[in-house]
Parts: sequence; C-alpha cells; structure tokens
Amino acid sequence: MSTYYWVSRTAVMSLAHAIWRPTILGKDNVPRTGGVLLASNHLSFIDSFAIPVAAPRKVSFLAKAEYFTGTGVRGRFVRGFMEAGDAIPVDRDSSSNAKDSLDLALEVLRAGKAFGIYPEGTRSRDGRLYRGRTGVAFLSLTAGVPVVPVGLIGTDKVQPVGARGLKLADVTVAFGSPIQPSAYAGLPAGRARRQLTDDVMDAIAALTGQERADTYNERPATDDPDD
Repeated sequence: MSTYYWVSRTAVMSLAHAIWRPTILGKDNVPRTGGVLLASNHLSFIDSFAIPVAAPRKVSFLAKAEYFTGTGVRGRFVRGFMEAGDAIPVDRDSSSNAKDSLDLALEVLRAGKAFGIYPEGTRSRDGRLYRGRTGVAFLSLTAGVPVVPVGLIGTDKVQPVGARGLKLADVTVAFGSPIQPSAYAGLPAGRARRQLTDDVMDAIAALTGQERADTYNERPATDDPDD
C-alpha cells in the first residue's frame, strides 16, 4: 500500500474518531486476505470514506470521474484520498459504463483485494433501503468471493443530501457475517443472482433497521456533484 494512503487513512481515522467517535461492529467478519465484496447501504457521500476507515483492510471503490478532477482544498483532498485508496474512476455517462464497472471490479477481486459496492446503485434520499441490483451477486458468483454485508447508520446526518459541510452525528459501521457464493451453486444463474442479492439486502436491513422500499433507487434528473 502506498505511504500516502496510510498517511491519509490514519489522518482521516484519527479525525473521525476524535470528532464523531464512530461505533464499529463486526470487524472480525471481514476476511483479512483474498477477494471479498463489501456490500453496503448508501446514505451519504462520506460512505466511501467511512467504510475504508472502519474496515480492517484496504477497500477499493468505483468513483465517478469528476472526483479526480476537483479543484480547491476540498477537491484536492477528495482526489488524493480516492487515488491513494485505489478508487477506480468511471464515466457514469458512458454507454458501456455498467459493463466497464463490472469488468474493473472483477479485476480487483481476482487480484485478491477487497472491493466496496452499493447494491442500491445511488444514495437513498429518503432514508429507505431500496431493492438491490444484481451486480453484487454477479461479481460474487463470477469471482467466487464472499459478500460481507455492511450497515451504515448516521452518515446521512454527518452530510445530509445537498449539504456541502459536515455535521456532528453518531455514526455506526457494522460488518455482517459473510455470505458465501457456494450456497447458490445449485440454482439457475438468474435465480442465483436474484436470491443472493436479496439475501445481501436482507442482511443489510437487519444491520441498519431501515424501512424497506420495494422499488429500485434511481439517479435524480439533476446531477448531484456528490452523488
């Protein structure tokens, strides 16, 4: 791992613990070696900071390309942390974005690394937990890696949707028991992807206590710079 990453991670962790004193649960559920997916609910821009800070190993995320071109103090900090943390830039407006994202994620998993994913696809603006998209199951079944459900609580209070600054709030990061792809080996491919995804979302709901939504979450018509 790069020295810059560990310096950034240590600085952010120290600041986060000093200011927010987050509660971190279930760290032993995260395998220390080998490919693994960390599948989380998504409430705030800072989720992609909270999970790497709380996790016992380095976690890579997909990140929209705009995070790597920011200016000013905030832009440089975001870009530096994303680059140091092996975040993978993607063009969300590309017609091949979905396939490109899955291919990049598979490369990370097959290299034996940890990869973070939000099955809801985009942030929940009303606090509900939306139906999971089956990309998480495709990655788990294709790469043969477990999925660790992650429940985030309170990150939406630290940075509410539309807010630019950070606020004081209680934050919890809970890692659930790994879900193994081998449990779905006897099912038809489509059914296996749907069932694994639903089981992941059920596990996340159990960790967060969020109200469930029976629909998929969609990106807003007007782009949010932090989404």
